[in-house]
Amino acid sequence: MRWTLKPKPSSEKVKALASQLKVDELIATLLVQRGIETFEQARQFFRPSLKDLHNPYLMKDMDKAVSRIESAIANGENILVFGDYDVDGTTAVSLVSSYLKSYYPNVATYIPDRYDEGYGISFKGIDFADDNGITLIIALDCGIKSIGHIAYANERNIDFIICDHHRPGDILPDAVAVLDPKRDDCSYPYDELCGCGVGFKLIQALGQNRNQTIDDLLIYLDLVATAIAADIVPMTGENRILAKFGLEVINTNPRPGIKALIKNVKKKVMTITDVVFIIAPRINAAGRIKHGNEAVALLTEYDLDQAEEFASVIEQHNADRKDLDKQITIQALDQIEINDETDKFTTVVYNENWHKGVIGIVASRLIETYYRPTIVFTKSGDKLAASARSVKDFDIYNALEASAAHLEQFGGHMYAAGMTLKEENYQNFKNAFEKVVSETIHPDLLSPEIAIDAEINLTDIDDRLVRLLNQFEPFGPQNMTPTFMTKNLKDSGYAKTLGQNGEHLKLFVKQPNSNGFGAIGFGLGDKLEITKNHQPIAICYCIDENEFNGTVSLQLRFKDIKPD
Repeated sequence: MRWTLKPKPSSEKVKALASQLKVDELIATLLVQRGIETFEQARQFFRPSLKDLHNPYLMKDMDKAVSRIESAIANGENILVFGDYDVDGTTAVSLVSSYLKSYYPNVATYIPDRYDEGYGISFKGIDFADDNGITLIIALDCGIKSIGHIAYANERNIDFIICDHHRPGDILPDAVAVLDPKRDDCSYPYDELCGCGVGFKLIQALGQNRNQTIDDLLIYLDLVATAIAADIVPMTGENRILAKFGLEVINTNPRPGIKALIKNVKKKVMTITDVVFIIAPRINAAGRIKHGNEAVALLTEYDLDQAEEFASVIEQHNADRKDLDKQITIQALDQIEINDETDKFTTVVYNENWHKGVIGIVASRLIETYYRPTIVFTKSGDKLAASARSVKDFDIYNALEASAAHLEQFGGHMYAAGMTLKEENYQNFKNAFEKVVSETIHPDLLSPEIAIDAEINLTDIDDRLVRLLNQFEPFGPQNMTPTFMTKNLKDSGYAKTLGQNGEHLKLFVKQPNSNGFGAIGFGLGDKLEITKNHQPIAICYCIDENEFNGTVSLQLRFKDIKPD
């Protein structure tokens, strides 16, 4: 692990902000590191307000989208809400369809089959619309590159409204409206919305057209917060506002589907981290193991008993998904070893029998072992399909673009992408991708980095600091949980490993002239030796509140440890 101490911001800015906010310089430093330099920016950060959401009509084509939907309703047309099978797509479809159905009945939903149709808008989906007299399709979390599909729909007199957040290509589809804040010609003030977030801006615009206020739309924010958490978009600007108020809905009055998913979770308050690790994988499991329709059925169900039945089925899908990703990860690691590919700049593996629904998870698991850009392929019909995942600060989308001569299609983000290719092109693509990455990646990016916000002493840690740090939530990209480093520590001598296989490390650390703190390092059991003989150590960590038998105490959750 590389420990990287973030540069100290300007002391003048830190002192000025500390004075304005009446906080100590450590808190002011953390804020300036996050781009918060004025009292007003700090107010928006600590007190996110729905009033700070942007006017949805600032988004290019929003007026066209609303006009087309209103004319469809006026003319009694059938509307199809289409979306991808992942969390972002299924929450977006649930959001827009349930909103429209609240005042218009002729609305259907469509999630493509991961195995039969693949990612994004499908010809099969358009044929379904054509066969059922549907004349308007609203596509969510997909469609920005579906030039041929939209042309196919236009030939059948089916209009499209695209709501996407992926990077557009050089040519936009010939749709009635293309809502995507990443369009070069779109001046919308915030371009990091997820697909469900773009869907929310659409219903916000429709709501304004019907004299609804933002308060009328609060009931949909549990879906938006779930998508923001799952899609790992920056926790800044509108995402931060929507996530904060969405979490409040999840914790106070969630829709029956989400209520059913968290029924057995023994937590007083759900955080974004809980959404990422508890709610999102279960919603995802429907599309991975069976069909994304099951997630939409759960999230749009208003009867709690029925929702609980749907949730129990999805719970089983999630258990099956866990078993599959463990098995395939073991096989993929074996393949890397057998083929002697442990020293490459990339990891690219393929097995025609691997389950398409879990290859993205497997790619993430492989990065945990071999920290480098990773692609996992499997057979899908007469082609190979793959999921790609990247390491911090390396743009895998650009690397795929540079290797695109061997691909049939691809799409995605800086850190995650999907693609298909012909089987005969697999080896050529694998070689080209390795060449591109080897020539463009900085060597430092091939070892995991721990970004440290500040070096502090144990005496700096108290209840007031933790109360202020808690107000930095919700955490996420560009607003991660603050990570600190402390040197010249010694363990009490009672360091021990925990877990079935001793995989975790428990310490009690002290500095000279300070009270000690309990510390836990998950997955760091193999570092026990470093703590012996009372040698000085350094750790980097986050500060946690640990509740045990009704008593809350501060504990250090350390990410790494080394001799000092």
